[in-house]
Amino acid sequence: MTQVTIPLHRTPPVVRFLIAAPLLLAVLALSSVAQARGAPDSFADLVDKLLPTVVNISTTQTVEQGRGTEEFEEFFREFFERRGGGGGGEPAPRRRQNSLGSGFIIDRTGYIVTNHHVIAGADEISVRLADDTTLEATIVGSDEKTDLALLKVESPTPLPAARWGQSEDTRIGDWVIAIGNPLGLGGTVTAGIVSALQRDINAGPYDDFIQTDAAINKGNSGGPMFNIKGQVIGINSAIFSPSGGSIGIGFAIPSALAENIVLQLRDHGAVRRGWLGVRIQHVTDELAEGLRLDSARGALVASVSPGGPAEAAGVKQGDVILEFNGRPVPKYRNLSRMVAETPVGRDVAVVVWRKGKEVKLKVELGELKDEAAVAALPEETPGGTESGDVEALGLKLATITPELRSALSWTRRPTAS
Repeated sequence: MTQVTIPLHRTPPVVRFLIAAPLLLAVLALSSVAQARGAPDSFADLVDKLLPTVVNISTTQTVEQGRGTEEFEEFFREFFERRGGGGGGEPAPRRRQNSLGSGFIIDRTGYIVTNHHVIAGADEISVRLADDTTLEATIVGSDEKTDLALLKVESPTPLPAARWGQSEDTRIGDWVIAIGNPLGLGGTVTAGIVSALQRDINAGPYDDFIQTDAAINKGNSGGPMFNIKGQVIGINSAIFSPSGGSIGIGFAIPSALAENIVLQLRDHGAVRRGWLGVRIQHVTDELAEGLRLDSARGALVASVSPGGPAEAAGVKQGDVILEFNGRPVPKYRNLSRMVAETPVGRDVAVVVWRKGKEVKLKVELGELKDEAAVAALPEETPGGTESGDVEALGLKLATITPELRSALSWTRRPTAS
């Protein structure tokens, strides 16, 4: 094959234009893509406005200082008892322990959002503002199930406050900015993109995390995740890391969940959650086929709590809940969040799949109590392993028992693969 080379300086004008045109179009195309992504030349102007709304949180708590492992503790206890010294009854030494985290101001009067695990068990909480002012904080309310907490500081002057954004509008690939107090270094800014949405990391019954590759480290917990508009769309809460440092896999609680929880904490100091009173099972492809469902969706009712709202409404074992409060139920974990977010006492329309057809019901939601949450825990199965999939809100994961199989009129058994 003969290779022909056309020297650029000797190329006829028309040819040069034909060569340049595709290059120009390519540059314009790349420019339009960059513009569509909303990538700024710099985050500096935006960060200048956001930094004053973010705070560093330090806590102090008193903890027992153990003598060592349980085996050594037992040895020393028996030793002192034999000697008559009563060492086993002496209180363990206590020490002061400090921890660090982040938070952000949501109200000019001094309300601050952070993670529950940042302030859990704290005797004292201090908040350091962007101008290095340090204020003592009190806990307004805290919710362990969603890992959210609301603090209050008294400031002589109004404080700059962050704005909530709509996490529902967030898309994979969107730019995000994380600001916090990693490793106690103080206000630190990192940027990245949204890597995934609706992540379930088995941290709790309401997992719906935003995943990001923005660097998040210890101390970032409770800090805000901003979108490119400067709105809070998430609260940085966890990282996946074999080393303890950032490897580009961080998780944030979405604002759609956090804003409602924070509002309840501010108004009531606690969170009231709806209670349906059922145990639920994931609908597999095989189950869907056996139930004559068009696809694997919804939440299979494994059992109904006696005297609960579901029983009063006519929900039965073997039903598949397809819709709740006018919204489709794609997976069983979606139902968990839907029930929890619905006000107690509200009448809710529920659509279930029963014997090959849809049945419409009306349920008046109860309130989830501690005893209801305990009752919702799954029974231990021999040789079973903890999966972290427990739904402690009057909803519960269950295995397919012979009774449930009979209620479903489902005779097929899964085959090993």
